[in-house]
Amino acid sequence: MRGGIHHIDLTVKDAHASRAFYESVLGFMGYALSKGNPFAADETCFDFDLRDGDTFCSIGILSARGENTERVHDRYSPGLHHIAWNAASREDVDAMHAHLLKIGATILDPPADYPRYGAGYYAVFFADPDGLKLEYVHKP
Repeated sequence: MRGGIHHIDLTVKDAHASRAFYESVLGFMGYALSKGNPFAADETCFDFDLRDGDTFCSIGILSARGENTERVHDRYSPGLHHIAWNAASREDVDAMHAHLLKIGATILDPPADYPRYGAGYYAVFFADPDGLKLEYVHKP
């Protein structure tokens, strides 16, 4: 789809340490660990791909490097605020919430209606191990 997201790369403190979290959360949504990533051998980068017919999206998880590797993410500074993925239904949002609780993820806001974002907007907000804000949302 023209204008759709092809891929997103997220920098985390340690891609290897974050792999289980992303493999679980992205796997819940249907993403699979890419076998064609030439960087995966050294565990500094992992790609998770979602394919549905002609639609493709990839989420890359990269290890931080350079002088700011220990800096804490601040979503209110220039840069990424959060990422939101579409859920199939309200029940799918609830199932993600249950999955997040099972894996011990940090829940920022439990599933609820958020009418300020539009009629029927129902979402759960959570964080990755480095504090990146993530969202799973159903909006009919």
